[in-house]
Amino acid sequence: MPSDPLHKIAAEDGRYAPAAYQFVFESLEPAVKIAGRENCEGQDRHVTGQELLQGLRAHASDTFGPMAAHVWRSWGLSRTVDWGEIVFVLVDAGMLNRQESDSIEDFREGFDFDEAFVEGYELKLPPEISAKPSGGSGE
Repeated sequence: MPSDPLHKIAAEDGRYAPAAYQFVFESLEPAVKIAGRENCEGQDRHVTGQELLQGLRAHASDTFGPMAAHVWRSWGLSRTVDWGEIVFVLVDAGMLNRQESDSIEDFREGFDFDEAFVEGYELKLPPEISAKPSGGSGE
């Protein structure tokens, strides 16, 4: 049995790759930022399922670009409610907190992976790369 708690939880659950469980934790900060709660503390930083989905989507887009849907599917996810399943496994394991109003249903009406990551993908160039052509004079 793996010694890493997330690997252990993933192995016991058996539905999703351990990387998906880790990705939830990596996406919490983007979700908190998107929700406008980065300056809050404790329970005030709590995000809803829909807000977490926004963080997952943003983090996946930044990390994997148009390959995000493929990566998520390789982890065993096929719809946004799968993220809810992972979250509630982590809640049951005591690794995430929930509020009474939190529900798996919060994750059900999310987004289509291909629409979000392939059709809706917009290339973001780093600021140090000029989007303006140099004019060809070698400047």
